[in-house]
Amino acid sequence: MKASPRLFAAFVAMFAFLLPLAALSQERGLEIDIVGGNASALPITVVPMPYQGGGAAPETDVAAVVGADLARSGQFRTLPAADMVEKPTRGSEIQFPTWRLLKQDFIVVGHVLDAGAGSYRVEYELFDVAKQERLLGFAMTARSSALRDVAHQMADAIYEKILGVRGAFWTRIAYITVTGTGKGARYALMVADSDGYNPQTVVRSPEPLLSPSWSPDGRKLAYVSFERGNSSIYIQDITTGSRELIASFRGINSSPAFSPDGRRLALTLSRSGNPEIYVMDLGSKALTQITNQFGIDTEPTWSADGSSLYFTSDRGGQPQIYQVPASGGSATRVTFQGRYNASPTVSFDDKKIAVAQGSGNVYRIALLDRSLGSPRWSTLSPGSLDESPSFAPNASMVLYAAREGRRGVLYAVSADGRVRQRLVLADGDVREPAWGPFRAQR
Repeated sequence: MKASPRLFAAFVAMFAFLLPLAALSQERGLEIDIVGGNASALPITVVPMPYQGGGAAPETDVAAVVGADLARSGQFRTLPAADMVEKPTRGSEIQFPTWRLLKQDFIVVGHVLDAGAGSYRVEYELFDVAKQERLLGFAMTARSSALRDVAHQMADAIYEKILGVRGAFWTRIAYITVTGTGKGARYALMVADSDGYNPQTVVRSPEPLLSPSWSPDGRKLAYVSFERGNSSIYIQDITTGSRELIASFRGINSSPAFSPDGRRLALTLSRSGNPEIYVMDLGSKALTQITNQFGIDTEPTWSADGSSLYFTSDRGGQPQIYQVPASGGSATRVTFQGRYNASPTVSFDDKKIAVAQGSGNVYRIALLDRSLGSPRWSTLSPGSLDESPSFAPNASMVLYAAREGRRGVLYAVSADGRVRQRLVLADGDVREPAWGPFRAQR
């Protein structure tokens, strides 16, 4: 479980913060709404890539997906198609003076061809406008149903070539949805592309589902289910559909988190009477108790190297973030600014921690940046009840849950807080997001 900003004490009340919500349509994807901007973002043009083959054209607009990916990262500002006075499809057709006049730093051109047998070939090039230099030139072939994957991989390659950081567009997110109200409520664990498209149901249940957590290879999800009456932790194989019961001890079983090597699972158990952090060896199922402290210890998350755990504890009177060796030992307090800091998510280099930070009745996503030595805080979200932050695997963005009236929505915000993307299930509620790991390159 994630400790909700509504009340940290809800943990003891066994997840009482979940409310029946309006019905939703799980067949629909998440809607995208860019609600911010970054004046310092790099100007880039992604020219429409027309279909130049025979037969039916693909439904996916590859260039539009690439452009949307780059725009939502906060690092790029894409030129609207209406402002493109020319639309080259190959590098040889680019008139560089035109794009310099339009103050573009980079331009992406390409086209789609028929590759036969229901497949398409996408050829694209990336150019530096000022240097008139080709930076990338690739061709990728895929069936129509996989062209969004191709577009995300193109955006990743462009992002990495320009910024020197691996892109995270060809990744997935997991989240929980609720259908119906009261005794008719139904829960689902969902997986979708990072931009919210292609939602797939992994688990359905008439009882609450909580706290999805990705394995480092992206093949499995750990989660909490109440189908046995009490909270239990399962691991679900996304590909095969098989699952394994991991923990169903007396009391609370919650907050699963895979170690970076995938061999261990951190979790919160109250088997000794008090919620404590444990680590389970997934091979032997042996448990090691990590904390032993009066109060609530919950929401463990691993450091990048797997040597330590960050977690939420109210041992000092109010929820704050602490760090403890993964083998056990003394915990040290990490957060000191603000009366309430919970639900930590840690960047791949351990230099940044995003949390749900509370002040009065307002809870927002805040970022603790330790990359320059002395810790610096910044606020990433403007809402009043924001929670459950989750870093993208390259730490460029943070996914989080928010409330808009009685509806739960997801936002993805750039790490500098300048660009936010809203992902909303059109008719209902979505909660508890988790951003998946990088996917193996094809």
